[in-house]
Amino acid sequence: MINKINIYKTFLLPFSFLLIFSFSAFSQTENETGKNPVSSVPKSEKFNAGELIIDHIIDAHEWHIAGHIAVPLPIILYSSDKGLSVFSSTHLEGSEVYKGYKLIKNDIVAVNEDGTTNEVATAKLWDISITKNVASLFISILLMLWMFTSAAKAYARNPGKAPKGMQSLLEPLIIFVRDDIAKSAIGEKKYKKYLPFLLTVFFFIWINNLMGIIPFLPGGANLTGNIAICMTLAVIVFVITTVSANWNYWRHILAMPGVPIGVLVILTPIEIFGMFLKPMVLMIRLFANMLAGHIIALSFFCLIFIFGEMNTGLGYGVAVFSVAFTIFMGFLELLVAFLQAYVFTLLAAMYFGMATDEGHDIHNHVDDHDHKRNF
Repeated sequence: MINKINIYKTFLLPFSFLLIFSFSAFSQTENETGKNPVSSVPKSEKFNAGELIIDHIIDAHEWHIAGHIAVPLPIILYSSDKGLSVFSSTHLEGSEVYKGYKLIKNDIVAVNEDGTTNEVATAKLWDISITKNVASLFISILLMLWMFTSAAKAYARNPGKAPKGMQSLLEPLIIFVRDDIAKSAIGEKKYKKYLPFLLTVFFFIWINNLMGIIPFLPGGANLTGNIAICMTLAVIVFVITTVSANWNYWRHILAMPGVPIGVLVILTPIEIFGMFLKPMVLMIRLFANMLAGHIIALSFFCLIFIFGEMNTGLGYGVAVFSVAFTIFMGFLELLVAFLQAYVFTLLAAMYFGMATDEGHDIHNHVDDHDHKRNF
């Protein structure tokens, strides 16, 4: 059963949307501290925990490794005046101006000859740069394609044999998503239509959650803690739910059977609002949980340096406590990484199930109720 899953159908459709929306992820996060993330020159010698946390959870035009070591990422800009411009992010370090562009608060802006911002040219600028989150997205896609194509080829080479290697890792998870999520929420007859997307979403969120815990390349990017990525996933779920919805679903949304017209005046707007509220809940839940986990772990880690600067003699004790709690949060994040992937996939499957549920006629419900009562 598993080796019959179309790998390319599983990935290409959902990620075509992800790739389109992910290019806008950078513009939706702004460093409120005013610190240039590409710059290696600190603004102050005093340790600033807020800057450290913000710099680690937002997107950036470089991939920080350690200290002043970072991997530069390509800047890709298009404007009607200058056309396409492609160059390395190293040219925008500090407050440098390159080809008429400058990096201010994580946003690339067009500047005049005197160094002031050109608002008109900036408004027409298309920024499709490969930021850290976009690079992490590409890495996770390639990793998932390699994992699933390897498993599918292994099944094709050894049909009917016990799984081993990558198969033994993926098969229990695929069966779990199929049986405990897709079948139970959508139904035996209709789950196959939605299984490729549910598998994609589950493994995409789970793998990127794990990669976000890894503090070094290719991990360390807070992809699932980026509101644009979470919004894209939620929008895809909303589109699939709306397109798949049958007449029974719309009837209960617009005019619920058996409800007086006076009540429908109040109930129908609430149901319509609930259609848009469901994907918003998916987006906020994933975004808030993953972002909060990173902030809490980094906050306790920053206590080491905060108490170290205070010279209170508590530095070593706080260091031991902070490191221990950071390790504990790391293990807790492993559990949260799986739970968030599970919850998002389960709720998406439940929305699909509600949209495709055939339902029963109201008279059948009344007859069944009377039959049970008489019995």
